[in-house]
Amino acid sequence: MGDVVSSHLDESRREMITARTRDVMKEFSDVYEQQYAVALFNSVRFEIEGGGGTQSQLLHRKDPLAGRSIFSGNLFQYLEENRKWRNRFVSVPNAYTINLHESKKAHEQGLHPKITINCAGYKALTSMDEYMELMNTSLPGVKAKVGNNPFIKCATAFPLILWHPYARHHYFCVMTEKEQKKWHAVLQDCVRHRDNGLPEDCTVQTPAFTVAVRRHRQAKGHYGTWDMMCGAPPQILANLVMEGLHPELRSAIGPRLKGKMQQRQRSWMLISDAVYRQVLTQTTTQYGALVDACEAQRVPLDARLRTDMDQIITSKEHVSSKIRALVLPKAEALLRNSIQPYISSILEALMEPTSRGFAEVREVFFRELVEISKNSLNGGGKDKLGDHMERLSMLAFHPVKMQSCYEQVEQLNLEGLQQRFDVCSPSVFVSRAQILMREQMDNAVYTFEQLFHQSLENQGESDMCKTVQRCQDRVLKKYDYDSSTVRKRFFREALLQIIIPYMLQRLSVTCSPELPRFKELIFEDFSRFLLVENMYDEVVLQSVTKDIMMAVKEAAVQRRHNLYRDSIVLTNSDPNLHLLGETPSVDWASKFGADEPEEVVGRSMEGGGSGSRRRQVVSMIQLDGVPLAYESCLEVPGVELIPEEDGELSEGQREDRGEDEEADEELPEGPKSPDSVNEIRDLINPMVEMVLPVAEEQQSDLANGTEATAGTLTAEDGLQEEVTHVTTVVDDVPRKSPRDRASVQTILQHLVESKKQEGDNERREEAAVEETPTAVQEDDSGLTADVSAAGSDSERPPPLPTDSSSRDDSGFQSPTGAATDESEPRPTTNGLSGEDKILDPVEVEVTLA
Repeated sequence: MGDVVSSHLDESRREMITARTRDVMKEFSDVYEQQYAVALFNSVRFEIEGGGGTQSQLLHRKDPLAGRSIFSGNLFQYLEENRKWRNRFVSVPNAYTINLHESKKAHEQGLHPKITINCAGYKALTSMDEYMELMNTSLPGVKAKVGNNPFIKCATAFPLILWHPYARHHYFCVMTEKEQKKWHAVLQDCVRHRDNGLPEDCTVQTPAFTVAVRRHRQAKGHYGTWDMMCGAPPQILANLVMEGLHPELRSAIGPRLKGKMQQRQRSWMLISDAVYRQVLTQTTTQYGALVDACEAQRVPLDARLRTDMDQIITSKEHVSSKIRALVLPKAEALLRNSIQPYISSILEALMEPTSRGFAEVREVFFRELVEISKNSLNGGGKDKLGDHMERLSMLAFHPVKMQSCYEQVEQLNLEGLQQRFDVCSPSVFVSRAQILMREQMDNAVYTFEQLFHQSLENQGESDMCKTVQRCQDRVLKKYDYDSSTVRKRFFREALLQIIIPYMLQRLSVTCSPELPRFKELIFEDFSRFLLVENMYDEVVLQSVTKDIMMAVKEAAVQRRHNLYRDSIVLTNSDPNLHLLGETPSVDWASKFGADEPEEVVGRSMEGGGSGSRRRQVVSMIQLDGVPLAYESCLEVPGVELIPEEDGELSEGQREDRGEDEEADEELPEGPKSPDSVNEIRDLINPMVEMVLPVAEEQQSDLANGTEATAGTLTAEDGLQEEVTHVTTVVDDVPRKSPRDRASVQTILQHLVESKKQEGDNERREEAAVEETPTAVQEDDSGLTADVSAAGSDSERPPPLPTDSSSRDDSGFQSPTGAATDESEPRPTTNGLSGEDKILDPVEVEVTLA
């Protein structure tokens, strides 16, 4: 496929791509430098004048994922180079990148990953049909048939695909639906986190970059929202270049691609990825140089602003009043005729799913606290409490547990409004709401941790359930208030994002030609900080703000949205709580002496050095007790050879080893070849093991050894087999009490298929005693059926256990099937010569000819 890329991306075309990227970056840089000075002015003015929104009631954690990783496990990846599926160990660090290692051992040794995927701009898909629907629109003039086969044949029925409009796609698959759901939640969380790449705490760079991108797109005629405003600034700039370059290259190269439609789609994907990587390399370098140049001027600009702040503000108010007189009448007419009738319907479409999502966050948080209360009521120790608190501390960053909250917001539908207001898709608002939900969940968890820890230090661990309840009530009240404030702010911002671009586009025809004359009213010394275009945008914003605030206030009165009215203003009613926010997070594992959970993965390259250990938020899918035979660079195994995860592993904790053994039993064991002559002989002459009791005073008469004999053994189907050898093994097994024997006997009786089979067993045993004195009497544990299977030519039984100590020998019934008092020993025909001996438990091996 490299030949396809090189043949269509020759030197002249690569030079054209470089020149186009340079031109776009030049235009963007000019706008960014202007907006950088304006953003610095707004930041310094806000700092001097103060103000701001309402104060949060919940505490904020500074670095919640310090020393953590998100997830790790095994996936099967499709390799484009050889078109093969290979097993890969995948780790997701706290940076939310996807690192693919050749094996888990390579990851633990701190080796660099083979591939690192930055998920910004991707979509996580779980269906090949959904993927092909996107692929069929990638080439112009190509109409794919319904149900057309993709160019990739997935190895299992549970694919996972990362799709990007410009970059290379990544294909994975897993073995079970449960794994697919968990991995899909993790991949979506990676996309969600990486899309939110512009830090809000950068009060100068982020506003300057956002406005510069919007200005550049408006100059090209694009006023609406943009769903590729995702990732770090260099990625957004690469998307900005590709927005105009990609269709042009597709029209030029698409008709020249050869082969079937699937092959052409695959070739175009590789070509597009090569172009995107070339553009991204340029934007990364040039944006870094642009930021450095602007930051070098920040100190003198800041000093100048602080000196002339009053004069700059006065000049701005004067020019804004002139612009307002021109724009406001036209804006009000447009607002009254084309926008006001739709504000309530837009707001309703936003509020319903968002309110359900925040309510689900509250419910998930409440359920976790109920589990902690149950632990305290049931007498759980410190270790259990430490484990619960460790899991609670990472609840907001657990993609699987938060998935039910995220799904509520994904139901947001703006159909009917998107075309009118030029909204590309609701994904912009969905992603923003989900980020806010995660922040509110972490704030609630962190606040509860601090309150609970303070209560434990002051009151001790007595009556812990009431302590949990008191802290829970306080946190939920603060969450209700904060979530209401956050949602109202989100609704206002979303309405502005939808309405303002629409108004600017409609007013641009009549207002934009008039704006240049207002530049004469600005002093030259202040021209860097006061731009007419920015003041024009502010006037349009002010014209619609009143209507938006009124609509949100009216919605807050309705109880079904669970919003506080603006008249209810909660000041900082809990000042002591915010003092706790300055204290570091509680390390619950070390405080309560809990063992390090199983989520702890090996060495990590990110954030801790090659020898650090970091705890994992989500439990691994691969069971530690099941060896992975297909470790690396092997073909995809059959579905039955990879076990499905047994639940959530108690969120990474598997205290009972028996669960791992049960998981092992689920793996079907295929036929194996015998490794020795003895094993071959055993297949020809199968051996039957049985345990018979013998009295202590008779043990001296018995000795270990094999004795040749002659006899027959009657199977269940009436088939008689010859007995050639009897091996006696004497083993000291403690005698069970009659009570214990009775209980085990009861259990064994329940395992018998039916009462009819019990009667058949009794009649066969009586016949065997009367007709063949040398026959070995069998118990009711199913050995007769095993002998029958061993004598059959059509089926060979699985090998029986040879360790008598692992068997429970306390549930034997009388050989005659009669009801007896188990406290009295009964004679058992054990000798092959016909003599009766009261025996203690021994192991007898019978070889059938």
